[in-house]
Amino acid sequence: MDWGMKNRLSQLIKPDGKCMFLPIDHGYFLGPTSKLEKPGKTIKPLLPFCDALFVTRGVLRSCVPQDTNVPIILRVSGGTSIVGKDLANEGLTTSIKEAVRLNAAAVGLSVFIGSEYERQTLLNLSQLVNDAEEYGIPVMAVTAVGKELEKRDARYLGLCCRIAAELGAKVVKTYWCEDFDKVVNGCPVPVVIAGGPKTETELQVFEFVYDGMQKGAIGVNLGRNIWQNAHPVPMIRALRAVIHEKATAKEADDIYNSLKSGKKDKK
Repeated sequence: MDWGMKNRLSQLIKPDGKCMFLPIDHGYFLGPTSKLEKPGKTIKPLLPFCDALFVTRGVLRSCVPQDTNVPIILRVSGGTSIVGKDLANEGLTTSIKEAVRLNAAAVGLSVFIGSEYERQTLLNLSQLVNDAEEYGIPVMAVTAVGKELEKRDARYLGLCCRIAAELGAKVVKTYWCEDFDKVVNGCPVPVVIAGGPKTETELQVFEFVYDGMQKGAIGVNLGRNIWQNAHPVPMIRALRAVIHEKATAKEADDIYNSLKSGKKDKK
């Protein structure tokens, strides 16, 4: 691994080996989803607490401050929408030259294992890795499942993560599941936990993140469970405690409740 690749990965993954990624790329297939109608306003109070921002080039240019020092993971796949026939029918939307122009620390795309478009999305990943390696840019693969949520088990996700790693992804984003250690142990590159749909309670989020971290994940790539929360800053700070301070789920829940009630310093 050359210096450029190592340097970019070091921007994303902190010295403790952990990371807190904040995705706001949902609009590329969902449009102006709740609480992300104005991305710039949504992320402004959250930027100080995330280790990287996962975003499309359009929102990066129009909504993210140019003087930010938060590393950018550029979403480079798309071509479908929530009202279309199949979310899996994605292609590459953004070139590596564009990623370099935008000073991205990494690029990311989705793969849809087991879908009608499995081969297409895996070849998208392979092509992206080929192009990105020339410029020392790491690729994050997202093991997407579209609307088929029943696929989120260890056997399926373990298959997805391993294939993504085999094709050259430097980091894999996947869903938490029961027996999550089986997923991580079968993947030779770092795994970060996706959030998925918003949960009923904050404690449920802290519990699956804590479990995933205990079972080998290096961090999270959570969006809706943060910025759709009624108290997004306390939420992201509590999650950071789990990731970077080894807080338990209960401790994180206490931090969240303390911050949202104003009992802790909000700096």
